[in-house]
Amino acid sequence: MTDNTESIVKRAVLVGVNTGRDPDFEISMKELSGLAEACGYEVAGTSCQNLTRVEISTYIGKGKLQELKTFMEATDAGTAIFLNTLTPSQLSNLCTELDSEVLDKTGLILNIFSERARTVEAKMQVESARLKYMLPRLSGLRKNLSRQGGTGGSMSNKGSGEKQTELDRRHIERRLADLRRGLESVERERETQRRRRQREGMPLVALVGYTNAGKSTLMNKILEYCDSSEEKAVLAKDMLFATLDTTVRRVQTGKGRGFLLSDTVGFIHDLPHDLVKAFRSTLEEAKTADLLLHVVDYSDDSRERQIKVTEDTLKELGASDIPVIYVMNKADRVLTSDEFLKDASAYENRTEKREGGLPFIRGNSIYMSAKSGEGIEELISMINSKLFEDWLSVKLLVPYSEGRIENELRNSALTDSVEYRKEGIYIKCSIGKRLLGRYREYIID
Repeated sequence: MTDNTESIVKRAVLVGVNTGRDPDFEISMKELSGLAEACGYEVAGTSCQNLTRVEISTYIGKGKLQELKTFMEATDAGTAIFLNTLTPSQLSNLCTELDSEVLDKTGLILNIFSERARTVEAKMQVESARLKYMLPRLSGLRKNLSRQGGTGGSMSNKGSGEKQTELDRRHIERRLADLRRGLESVERERETQRRRRQREGMPLVALVGYTNAGKSTLMNKILEYCDSSEEKAVLAKDMLFATLDTTVRRVQTGKGRGFLLSDTVGFIHDLPHDLVKAFRSTLEEAKTADLLLHVVDYSDDSRERQIKVTEDTLKELGASDIPVIYVMNKADRVLTSDEFLKDASAYENRTEKREGGLPFIRGNSIYMSAKSGEGIEELISMINSKLFEDWLSVKLLVPYSEGRIENELRNSALTDSVEYRKEGIYIKCSIGKRLLGRYREYIID
């Protein structure tokens, strides 16, 4: 299985140990299968073992290890993918015992991120996390490379041994230092952009949620409904971590009403800490948002777990106090289920404008379908209500020498009328409290 041509299908066996600490162990294994497929693997089978704790040296027991090796040979699987993060010694020992490529969930996610990163910032963030993961695992990773037929660069099989490992270590440390400097520079530029947006006064709405919940699809549908500009569309695919790059788009929802819409990387259970840390600057978009759209795959049986993962991550980022609209996406897939019908009959303010019963709204939740567009109009109405509910009606008299303020207000406020009087520009508008202080000296009774 060393042929690297695209015609060769990569086959993998998924391996997990159920210690009883994860009440959703089966869901975690199913999610691991989705990650493997997203990385281009064909899942040949699953091998699970019940233990009170994982084996220190090989993660699974000796008997299970031999059983796994036999199964991999029988199914022509060249890779074993483990549910939990392997220690450096476990990775090294498993590579030796199985004589095959070995990955854990963290390594698998890093591979996916490496393939999907597009912008310079995302590539640097992923490379930094990947190198931090590699540093303590050089010995095991070198064995992995020998199973793959070798590679070039600092991790080549040529000259393997303690001396080469130490050279690899120094190379990685130098590269990490370069990446730190590069990311600091990018972060300064990102912070400058944030401050510029805040000065403009346009509210920021951030899409957050579990991976593959439909955030990018929803973003495209909102842009299509409000703008119809195809060049603004973002990549949307039905796969885990289809997009990594944070995108910010300007959305106009009516006269004087607009907001910035930001898409963020999706969350997942046990997302590697270094990845959360690496993408922290990107995820800051959520922390500085005026409103969060928490997109949930309502058709997924594990949605409650996914909601908790997202909320826990937002709490870690310091974004748990921001107002939220819960977008229960893909509700059209479960329209006939007893649970959905029970919920629908109990909810107030149900909207029945469209055939099929969608959308319907209760409190700060909307049940809809981003793919079909059922509920987009109602969602925009909810967003406007949340963003502009505390706006105040004011009258301003702006000197002609400060004429730029008129243009600022046309972009960031709801302008009712503008008159060019002898004493200055008379503007009647509704404005957000955040901008009120900036123009207070021009407000008149």
